[in-house]
Parts: sequence; structure tokens; C-alpha cells
Amino acid sequence: MNFEEKFNLDIENLKNDLAIEDMFVTDEDVNMLKKYSTNEITLNEAINNIIKGNLN
Repeated sequence: MNFEEKFNLDIENLKNDLAIEDMFVTDEDVNMLKKYSTNEITLNEAINNIIKGNLN
């Protein structure tokens, strides 16, 4: 399984887990997680984006 396939599987599992709690993952969330997983942004940048509501 390559990175993209594993990432997509992990995201689908995350979406299913959060849906149980009535929480939903948006495309913006996925894009930010992908940037973090490929080291395009740091954990601190991801957290700051979440706090500021800037998920692009």
C-alpha cells in the first residue's frame, strides 16, 4: 500500500470514528492533515490554523 492509499484509508477511518460522535471531517481538514503528514506544515502551524479557523 503506498502513502496515498494508506492516507486515504486512515482518513476514512477517522471520518467514521468522528461521525459516531456527530463530528465531521471537511475537505479543508483533510488538506491540512495531508500537508502535515508530508511535512509541508509543522504541528504548531496545524494547531494555529485550527485555532484561527484557517484550514486552507
